Amino acid sequence: MYETKKIYYEDVYKKEFTAKVLECRQGKKGYEVILDQTAFYPEGGGQPGDTGSLGEAAVTDVHEKNGELIHYTDRALEPGTEVQGQINWARRFDLMQQHSGEHIVSGLVHEAFGYDNVGFHMGNDVITIDFSGMLDEAQMAEIEAKANQIIWENQEVEIFYPSEEELKELEYRSKKELSGWVRIVRFPGADTCACCGTHVTRTGEIGMVKLLSVVKFREGVRMEMISGRRVLDYLNMVNEQNRQISVKLSAKMDKTAQAVARLQDENFALKGRVHSLEENFIVNEAAKWNDCENPLLFENGMEAGSVQKLADAVLQVCKGRCAVFSRNADGSYKYAMGEKDGDLRQFTKDMNAALNGRGGGKPFFVQGSVQASEKEIRAFFEE
Repeated sequence: MYETKKIYYEDVYKKEFTAKVLECRQGKKGYEVILDQTAFYPEGGGQPGDTGSLGEAAVTDVHEKNGELIHYTDRALEPGTEVQGQINWARRFDLMQQHSGEHIVSGLVHEAFGYDNVGFHMGNDVITIDFSGMLDEAQMAEIEAKANQIIWENQEVEIFYPSEEELKELEYRSKKELSGWVRIVRFPGADTCACCGTHVTRTGEIGMVKLLSVVKFREGVRMEMISGRRVLDYLNMVNEQNRQISVKLSAKMDKTAQAVARLQDENFALKGRVHSLEENFIVNEAAKWNDCENPLLFENGMEAGSVQKLADAVLQVCKGRCAVFSRNADGSYKYAMGEKDGDLRQFTKDMNAALNGRGGGKPFFVQGSVQASEKEIRAFFEE
């Protein structure tokens, strides 16, 4: 077993380094390379492992297993040779911003409400945190404001290793009791927590945190958040969406919500008028088929519910069977069909088979759709 010097703890901003290849072996995820020292952070503490390169080999992931720090690469490296390592700094710094922002938020929630962070996932888009108690949006807004105030104070982040005696007296967040060599990360005024991850040196480097949502999850809540550059990307996306909406609604960007509300009111009124007109149409259309035998109707642009209403209305005044078909945008037809005191089950089965349809219902009233033309539907009914 080889021991690798962890440069990422000595200098978290180290982007490039030179190391000696101690071992390289074939593994399930490619080649497994062990170095005498590394700036690549291995997956741990909820933070993904670094990616980057070792010479011409791409580093796809880094794990620490059984005391060995393993770099997974896409090609073999010769043991005993020196390689130039380079981490994907943009990705690493993003993860540092996310991880540090999460600590501040979790610490403030714990301080204000006593809730524990019982789940944490650092995704490519958002960070999710599961808390052991309930939070509403108003409380979330308060936590967000406090977190950003601490960030903007640009205080130094403290990382230290207390002795066992000091650890016993220290108040810190942890999911389990710890002893021996423990790494403590402190964000003054917000959080003190045992953590093995990489963090910014000053809170100002986080830039900003944005708490996106909070929903009930198990016995508590799940919160979504972002920090740093992701906040800027999110705001740019939201701003562009709002700009497009403002153009379509001919409204100023700070008046889009009012414009949407007005549009909803207009839409509600129009739906009411359409419903009234449709009701009148159904009554008048049904009257045309009084005492007619087995009427077959084709009406374009009707919703399934309206097709059923028209079929039922005609059924009340006609003789025998009534069938109503309405053409869909893709060329298929939705249908509703009824017969007073009748049994349409076999007829419907035969129709669906002949016209590539599907549907059913009660013996005397059925609904569904067919993949056929009006000509084909009329031919079937004529037979």
